[in-house]
Amino acid sequence: MNNYQELSIIQRTHDLIQWYIPILNRMPLDFKLTLGRRIMDGLYNLLEDLIRAKYTTNKQTKLQILQKLNIELEIMRHQTRLLQKFTLLNTKRYEYIAKAYNEIGTELGGWIKHILSQIGYVSHTF
Repeated sequence: MNNYQELSIIQRTHDLIQWYIPILNRMPLDFKLTLGRRIMDGLYNLLEDLIRAKYTTNKQTKLQILQKLNIELEIMRHQTRLLQKFTLLNTKRYEYIAKAYNEIGTELGGWIKHILSQIGYVSHTF
């Protein structure tokens, strides 16, 4: 993966944080301090760990970081879906966030596959 692609996922995450955090901050206090806080922390951790992965030279360590982030992204998808189910996010906002998560997930998956190919991992799909 080249630097542009790595920076692209970081920029997408940065943009999502910039757009999503103000929405989370306007939630009712009981949601803002629980589910909202968890999503905010997850987004900031996602950005921080993407930057760590970018500068990590050890391929195995980089792979571990990226695979952990893939799980964290899935958790945030579910947390965001809960916000929509609790009617704290309208459909338009939910669709925007879901699309952003999917784009980040696609890039993250591509980065993981690239690292796997560099360390010689061969997928055995049937």
